[in-house]
Amino acid sequence: MPAFEPVRGRGPRRGPFRALRRGRRAPVVLLALTVASLTAAGSGAGWGSGAGASTSGAASVTPRARPPAAVAAVRLVSAPVRIADAETVRLLRAGDRVDVIAAPNSPMGGGGEARVVATGARVAEVPRSGETRSDGGALVVLSVPRSTAAALAGAGVTSQLAVTLC
Repeated sequence: MPAFEPVRGRGPRRGPFRALRRGRRAPVVLLALTVASLTAAGSGAGWGSGAGASTSGAASVTPRARPPAAVAAVRLVSAPVRIADAETVRLLRAGDRVDVIAAPNSPMGGGGEARVVATGARVAEVPRSGETRSDGGALVVLSVPRSTAAALAGAGVTSQLAVTLC
């Protein structure tokens, strides 16, 4: 009987294990390791909980006590801020993003320039209707980084604060 070439089906075979059948194991192994590491990093397991620790052969992987600084989220604090115009505060809702602007306490014609104290601060709480001061101000609680909270507190003592919606 004569030797015939093998009969091939229509088009190339497609499938997840095609590379393994053709002897290309290194790229497939690298891809599998990448997927496994991204899955572990995305789930949050292994950051000090011990869930990501595993031993295989002679090598052991120990989870880190805390994430690296580049991955760590910025710690937010609640900063109560007295806004000079209570009517503006009535426009705000929890979850809104605002910029806080400080205008120096001075007569209308004099004084310094207004400056932006905080940008993109998230409104955590707004006052209920009727919770305003006699001078027309209203207290709003903002979620901001600790350094911005300190700047807001300082500006609240020396300036009148206003907000703009982002």
